[in-house]
Amino acid sequence: MLKLWLLQLSLVLIFCYACVVAEARSQQLKKTYVVHMDKSTMPATFNDHFEWYDSSLKSVSASAAMLYTYKNVIHGFSTRLTAKEAESLQKQPGIVSVLPEVRYELHTTRTPEFLGLGKSETLFPTSEVQSEVIVGVLDTGVWPEIKSFDDTGMGPVPRGWKGVCEVGRNFKSSSCNRKLIGARSFSRGYEEAVGPIDETAESKSPRDDDGHGTHTSTTAAGSVVNGASLFGFASGTARGMAAQARVATYKVCWLAGCFGSDILAGMDKAIEDGVNVMSMSIGGGLTDYYRDTVAIGAFTAMAQGIFVSCSAGNGGPYANSISNVAPWITTVGAGTLDRNFPTYVSLGNGKSFSGVSLYSRRPLSGSMVPIVDAANVSSTSSGNLCMTGSLIPAKVAGKIVVCDRGGNSRVEKGVEVKDAGGVGMILTNTDSYGEELVADAQLLPSANVGEKAGDAIKNYISSDPGPMATIISRGTQLGIQPSPVVAAFSSRGPNPITPEILKPDLIAPGVNILAGWTGAVGPTGGLAALLKAAHPEWSPSAIRSALMTTAYSTYGNGKTLLDISTGQPSTPFDFGAGHVDPVAALDPGLVYDATVQDYLDFLCALDYSSFEIKQATNRDFACLSSKTYSLGDVNYPSFSVPFETASGTWGGVGAPSTVKYTRTLTNVGTPTTYKASVSSQSTSVKILVEPESLSFSRQYEKKSYVVTFTASSMPSGTTSFARLQWSDGKHVVGSPIAFSWT
Repeated sequence: MLKLWLLQLSLVLIFCYACVVAEARSQQLKKTYVVHMDKSTMPATFNDHFEWYDSSLKSVSASAAMLYTYKNVIHGFSTRLTAKEAESLQKQPGIVSVLPEVRYELHTTRTPEFLGLGKSETLFPTSEVQSEVIVGVLDTGVWPEIKSFDDTGMGPVPRGWKGVCEVGRNFKSSSCNRKLIGARSFSRGYEEAVGPIDETAESKSPRDDDGHGTHTSTTAAGSVVNGASLFGFASGTARGMAAQARVATYKVCWLAGCFGSDILAGMDKAIEDGVNVMSMSIGGGLTDYYRDTVAIGAFTAMAQGIFVSCSAGNGGPYANSISNVAPWITTVGAGTLDRNFPTYVSLGNGKSFSGVSLYSRRPLSGSMVPIVDAANVSSTSSGNLCMTGSLIPAKVAGKIVVCDRGGNSRVEKGVEVKDAGGVGMILTNTDSYGEELVADAQLLPSANVGEKAGDAIKNYISSDPGPMATIISRGTQLGIQPSPVVAAFSSRGPNPITPEILKPDLIAPGVNILAGWTGAVGPTGGLAALLKAAHPEWSPSAIRSALMTTAYSTYGNGKTLLDISTGQPSTPFDFGAGHVDPVAALDPGLVYDATVQDYLDFLCALDYSSFEIKQATNRDFACLSSKTYSLGDVNYPSFSVPFETASGTWGGVGAPSTVKYTRTLTNVGTPTTYKASVSSQSTSVKILVEPESLSFSRQYEKKSYVVTFTASSMPSGTTSFARLQWSDGKHVVGSPIAFSWT
């Protein structure tokens, strides 16, 4: 018994020792921190801020060096510290915050016509005006040789431009021109976290070895390219949303991800260089605005008149998966186009199923070949996913393999099938993706099919002793209906940080877009450039408002846009204000404008302290104790109204709750009178708009109104939706309203 007790004691002591050692090692482990300094508190003994930063850093670590210094998005620097050193630095005078770096992920021709940009261009800004707008893209860099960056016919670079064309591996100063006017790369944070860049795999320069950055740049502002196609698909004229705008690229993402210190450095330089629009398809974890690197940088950009567009994320179709939710960021979800690349799967039992594919090389012969389910020809428990090295060549050779979507990239699955000797692949959606079809340029004949078709194909394989199949491609098909629909991968609301702000703001084409590279991001940065050129005096919030209030949420038959993951009508938590309509956005009639002060008041309504506001905005601001701040008074183009259930503060079942939201509209058109109308799908909330009409006698005149929402008690988890419109007979200024009970 004593021996057993001694053995147990020894194990406990060993475990405790291991914990102590692990904790000690953790304390010594260095990681990157972004250090925000209060510029106004620099002691007079220092000649400049760099000297002050260096002294502050050396006071906690003699060996630490600054990776970057920041002078626009914040005042401060980034560096590598242990947790103990970071804690010590936070206590130093003049330190606003010491934030651990966050690793972010990328959110990964027909589009202009689908958006109406091929129509009469009488409303559109001239090419000379467009060419004064600069779109800064923070992504994986750029491939400068493609025709979308041709500068033929473009005038001199805008006078105010301060950027450079950074020279590096596979990137020369001549890589830039009058279209691609700037290129920089930022990798110090990445290399500190991951290690030196493997230049055999990616270029340590603005060169894009991934394709994502080239795609986003050309979708936003690519030059007109006649006779464009991808492997023969979607032939026609390719152009960006703002084809005459200039492009500047900031490479902040690498093969292993995007790191906060690099992103902040890219944003810092983009502001300094003089971009007008900042586009990012990057997302990380959700956190308070004063700890969110992208939100912090975006606030400074917004304050300087720069429109910041970010993707909503690829976390759909799940609720609360939205990212980039700060109200000063325009958050964009993804929808589909009216174009498809049909491919058909014919089975040995005579049945046929439709899918999509961009494969264009040698097709399968007309005769059928054996078909197998990857789950039955794999050496792993997750064999259905066709992960690298999982398939058994002896069981795959000469056959079509059915793989499930998820776990690794869709193209990687095709590579695995091909490497194992397969002659074709059918990629089937699981319940997470539903019936959403995304076309891929695979290395072997393939078809991506929906969940229902996938289940039917698998049932055939399991029930037939000698299953056979073939895959047939049918090229490009236009006029697909219904379109658009909300993409399954597009992240959804409600907003998990601030439920009173509806996110996403809107959706834009983001599925099967063929630009400089095939990917899944919307063109809103380019549309913002188009509006900025047409209305250079408009603020970022005015541009966002124009895009939102003119967006559409129904088809021509009056039915709500569908959610492709369910096949059912979508909601404002999926599409925000609706699908963007850039032609209508050029002439919105009224806009919901918002100033820096409005956003400071928003932070006050969140009960942020002056210190937290300083962290989020790089501004000294104190909320007034004599002023009442309300999240319902943020001058936002949409409404999100969360209510508490009877178990909350309502005081009993059936007790109504009344909430008032205030909004201010600015007339950007001619003198006229607008009248309000409300439509609602439920009687659970009474909606009163006061006043019911607004008369404007001059351009840029402002008028305010109040909306009172009186809700009945509803079970927790209930949602309901409505819509408020102001119209003068010519313009319709629409706002979605989302109600939720928690």
